[in-house]
Amino acid sequence: MNKAVIDLRSDTVTKPSPAMLEAMVRAEVGDDVLDGDPTTHLLEERTAEILGCEAALFFPSGTQANQTAIKLITRPATELIAEAHAHILHYEKTAAAAISGVQIRGVDTSDGILTADLIDDAIREPSPHLPRTSAVSIENTHNAAGGRVMPPATMAEIKKLADQRSLPLHLDGARLWNAAVSLDMEPSQLARHGTTVMVSFSKGLGCPVGSCLAGGKDLIEEAWHVRKLLGGGMRQSGFLAAACLYALDTNFAQIRDDHAHAKLFAQFFNNHPNVRVQEPETNIVMLDLAVHDSVEAVESLAQRGVLVVPFGKTRLRVVTHLNVSAKDVEWAAGIVAEVLN
Repeated sequence: MNKAVIDLRSDTVTKPSPAMLEAMVRAEVGDDVLDGDPTTHLLEERTAEILGCEAALFFPSGTQANQTAIKLITRPATELIAEAHAHILHYEKTAAAAISGVQIRGVDTSDGILTADLIDDAIREPSPHLPRTSAVSIENTHNAAGGRVMPPATMAEIKKLADQRSLPLHLDGARLWNAAVSLDMEPSQLARHGTTVMVSFSKGLGCPVGSCLAGGKDLIEEAWHVRKLLGGGMRQSGFLAAACLYALDTNFAQIRDDHAHAKLFAQFFNNHPNVRVQEPETNIVMLDLAVHDSVEAVESLAQRGVLVVPFGKTRLRVVTHLNVSAKDVEWAAGIVAEVLN
């Protein structure tokens, strides 16, 4: 990476490596909308196997996959329960309302971790005046909470409650790969609780495009029709799927380095007079500023060659990824510490 600019805005800014590009160029492709693309089918089968699900479907974006899941597991004029700062509530426009006619009820938490007790309290009692709850969505890792990992026991308790209440459970696992690495668990051990599970390949795995929605065979067959409705059918999608297959084989192992780099970055601010750092659990570092405006700080840092994003008026988000090395992270952290001093 060009040392003049270190881009830590997101793990979506990565560029394909020469080896990934080679895999894409050599991909066997077909027309996935007409009669199928062999490489895309291979990715879908591989993803379903990794997640322990019956089937999976390739999507151009995680947002479209999430919204497809919501349409599949909810009913119009009902309520979906999610954590108050969930991605589906804040960063997917008002898609749940516009596409599925569903209201999202955000539940406040102290740390971004939704629990069974909080969900149980949020489920409205039967009433002719109140919306009915039709589903629950959880996010792992939780982006806005700083890449926080939901404990497996918490997920199991939520699943138990959802079953007791006959509520489908969607898992927004855009960074589920990071959660699995952090917990030293197989992705299937985390995905098994979801009625539907979304995973992204364009974040920690470094692919240019792509997500999958996984679940039961009948649900995923219906998801194909919803994806078509939303304009998500892609023709020679195998070129993109090949990048995802390469990433599963090669880049998954590097996620552990991303986590180590995030901890390295955070160490620069443990005793900083103007910054409170949230200890990262994965590859996201949140910096809370005591005396700086986040937008002004972002502009000043960009002038020094470090790109981060504002995450509120006094918070910066930093994301490590496979295109930045330990030396890149040290250099960038030093610049950020100096500017915020």
